Amino acid sequence: MVTEPEIRETPASGGRPRAAVVRDALGVGVAVGLSGFAFGVTAAGAGISTLQACVLSLLVFTGASQFALVGALAAGGNPFTAAAGAFFLGTRNAFYGLRLSQLLRLPRAVRPLAAHWVIDETTAVALAQPDRKSARLGFTVTGLTLYALWNITTLLGALGAEAIGDTRAWGLDAAGPAVFLALLAPMLKTATERAVAALALVLGLGFLPVLPAGVPVLIAALAAPVVLWMKGRRS
Repeated sequence: MVTEPEIRETPASGGRPRAAVVRDALGVGVAVGLSGFAFGVTAAGAGISTLQACVLSLLVFTGASQFALVGALAAGGNPFTAAAGAFFLGTRNAFYGLRLSQLLRLPRAVRPLAAHWVIDETTAVALAQPDRKSARLGFTVTGLTLYALWNITTLLGALGAEAIGDTRAWGLDAAGPAVFLALLAPMLKTATERAVAALALVLGLGFLPVLPAGVPVLIAALAAPVVLWMKGRRS
């Protein structure tokens, strides 16, 4: 479990240098934001129009949920099942919001806008800061950079996929899952997290041949409570 830093309103050291916070936030925002290209390509391969893909990135703006949705649709899944899987993946952002609301303490007027940027990357950058001022700066720069790049590259990816035609002929249908795994792998730092990922993989692949598209994703979500229950029994 990651230990969160103690947040002080006005640290004696004056907080972390702004340049260092901005540099780290831009690094995360650019690195992940460029992955929107893979989402645009994947969405086009799933039969989603460029407009629909762009609206998803503008309004949903949570990569894992977006990839899960278009992946299930590409496999022929029911739209409601696909949406349910995407929704369950997105619920983690609500828990991030509970922590960030205490950490950032933003003015009420900007909270609805800031809530749209509460995702894995902005949360990680904000929690890594030693004081509230740096946390706010890191959250804002990461969110702004990532949101802008994600939407721009979604558009470019969807337009590019439409221009080349059949994305499967070029092997681009694998771009979405590859990016998703690349983003997930560095997060699996503890034995418990790796066990959850491994069990989710087994459940998802095991039920894939026998259940409708989208349903195996929901079953794979049971991996977390199962692993935590087994860990509790051993304690």
